[in-house]
This record gives sequence, C-alpha cells and structure tokens, in this order.
Amino acid sequence: MPNETIKTDIAVIGSGPAGYSAAVYAVRAGFSVALWMGPEPGGQLTTTNEVENFLGFPEGIRGPELMERSKKQAERLGAKLVSGSVTKIVKTDSGFKLESDSQLGEARAVIIATGAVAKWLDIPSETRLRGRGISGCATCDGFFFRGKKVAVIGAGDVAMEDAQTLSNFAESVIVIVRKSESGVRASKAMFDRAKSNPKISFMFSTEIDEFLGDQKLTGIRAKNNVTGEMSELAVEGAFIAVGHKPNTEAFRDLIDCDEEGYIKAQGTKTNVLGVFAAGDVADRVYRQAITSAGTGCMAALDAKKWLETK
Repeated sequence: MPNETIKTDIAVIGSGPAGYSAAVYAVRAGFSVALWMGPEPGGQLTTTNEVENFLGFPEGIRGPELMERSKKQAERLGAKLVSGSVTKIVKTDSGFKLESDSQLGEARAVIIATGAVAKWLDIPSETRLRGRGISGCATCDGFFFRGKKVAVIGAGDVAMEDAQTLSNFAESVIVIVRKSESGVRASKAMFDRAKSNPKISFMFSTEIDEFLGDQKLTGIRAKNNVTGEMSELAVEGAFIAVGHKPNTEAFRDLIDCDEEGYIKAQGTKTNVLGVFAAGDVADRVYRQAITSAGTGCMAALDAKKWLETK
C-alpha cells in the first residue's frame, strides 16, 4: 500500500533524460520537486551500450552511466526521487493529486516525461541480442555499423528514413517488409527515394523467423510468407522500425493525446493548465536523448512561469 502523501511544488513523472533535466532545472529555479522514477528507471538509455552524440562526453559514455550521473545530479541538487509509477493524475482546486503504486503525491504543477518505447517483434532471440547488433534507433547506433551489412525491418516512413541514414555508414542495407510491395505504408516520396539508393535493397512478403548469433548478431533467418521458403541473410546489424508506443495510458483520461497516444502539446504545454510534457512522450520526430533533455529544461521553465502567475 502507498505510504504517506508527498507534497511538492512540481511533480516530475519519468526518469529518462527529460525527467532528470526537468527536475534539475525546477530545483535550480527554487521549487520543491519530487520525481517518480517509473518501472524502468533511466528509460531507454539503460539498454544503450554506447552514447557518442550527447554533448560533453568526447570519449562517449555508456547509456546506464549517463542516466546514473543524471540521477545523482538531480538528487544532489535536492529533488526527491520516488520509486514506483504514477497510475493517474487527478486535477484538484489547489493543483493535482498523483495516484501511484508506491507513494501518493500532491503537486501544484506536473511534468509528464514517461517517454516512449520501441515496438519490437517479440522473438526470444531479439531480446537476447538487443544491444548486440539489434537496435531500435538508426540515428543513435548507425555509426557503429560503418562498412557492415545491415537490415531494417519495417514498411513505414521511419523504416525508409532509417535505411537512408544507415546507407551513409553501412556497406549495404536490406529492408525487410512483411507485406508485398503494394502494402508498403511509407509515403511514395520516401519509398521512391529509398528504392533509388544503390545501397538499399528490399525483401517483400518476408517475416523474421529468427535472429542468429550467440554473443552478437551474425545473421537473420527469414521466411517468405507467400511461398514458405526459408533463407538466411548474413548481417551484423538489424534495426527494428515498426513504430514506437508512448507511455501515456495512465493520463489519457485527462490529457489530450493523438491517435497513437503521443501527448498533444504546444511547446511543452498540454490542454490542462499546470501539466506539461517533455521528451519522447510528446515527440514522434526526433526521439534523441539530447532533445529529450532540452524539452525537460523547457518544461521546467514553463512550469516556473505558470506557477509564478498563481
């Protein structure tokens, strides 16, 4: 059962780059801050081996270490870190109540920074090799596959864009599409651009049967879902591009979200005064650690301005 209610000026929900950044800026602005860390403290970066595109780390840094440093920074400055997840936000006359599976909360303003998770194929070998050749972010990890053969699994604009990004590094890119060519969901312009790239080829009507490799990815066993024929592809990288799922289920009865669940925000402001959104939970375009940290800062400053008017 939840313990005593935590009362604070600003409640931050989520502990990725956006959440920690929001907490740091809010505390530095002179507000009391409680941060609910969620079911996966540190977010997606805790599964990222190397981060080389976050400013300030010329030698690169491991994702878990970056998040641990961010956590310590927020805590040292005075943010109260709370284990557990917020399951509902209730608007009250004086602010907001936070229902939680750990400690309840009351806050004058709320910053939602619960992020989004990549959709995966749910193949056991995929889980085992994730971060060892299998990735959900071509922009983040494409650099590590310079001169190698890689595959992209997906049929939408993101898959086509990932293939283009990877073609700047990889020797070759094969896009694996579950449906026929006529079933590609990407826009015609994006699809035509990918088809015209000499480094990019396609396999249609094909599903992943298994990812191959012991300690790292060495190939893919694929099945043609029309003929039933099995084949093996020698690749060292596989990028899953079948979409992302924003973690907004707990807030959709209060906050306006789009058809995919991303929070609709003007800057960081939601449709509810006093509730702000930061990071991937409202970002379907960039989804980078550094952009998430930036919007965390923005959300804290927006919350500061709003609280100062009350």
